[in-house]
Amino acid sequence: MAEIWDEQQLLGNGFERVYAELERYDGPHAGLADVDGVAHYFQGYDFDRLDDFDEYSVWPAGEVLVALEREQWAIFARWNRQYEAGMAKPDSHPGHGGIDARYDELTARLAPHRAAPVHARRLVAEWRFIDGPPYRSTGSTTGSSGIRADDSTARSTPPTPRSRPSECW
Repeated sequence: MAEIWDEQQLLGNGFERVYAELERYDGPHAGLADVDGVAHYFQGYDFDRLDDFDEYSVWPAGEVLVALEREQWAIFARWNRQYEAGMAKPDSHPGHGGIDARYDELTARLAPHRAAPVHARRLVAEWRFIDGPPYRSTGSTTGSSGIRADDSTARSTPPTPRSRPSECW
């Protein structure tokens, strides 16, 4: 299990908030987090856990997109609380489609913005985890203050893409 950190200490040490994890595989792979104090989408290059660092594409997400992403995250977080309490089954996950009309609407509206543009910045992330339930409506414990980005160690050429698992929820 990952070490748990104090949120205020992390914020004081330059870590920033993670608002939503859109994909997870051995750690955060895609989502929404502050980078330099501004909300950005992030997407990892691959799932190679042999790397010493986690390299990501990051690109800005405007205020409207942040609000929509957080609304969708809150729907997921409510479902996850029910699931963890034994009151919901995996097949009722809103990401399966046809279960929550608003979640489906948000998925359609947000999909075009979740793909990394060619001009995305490349950063290396350092992750820390704070105490609390992993999927809160206010954000993920990967970080209410869990990402610190660094331009200096990013590779100059992209790593070779690897196939992704079909289900990351």
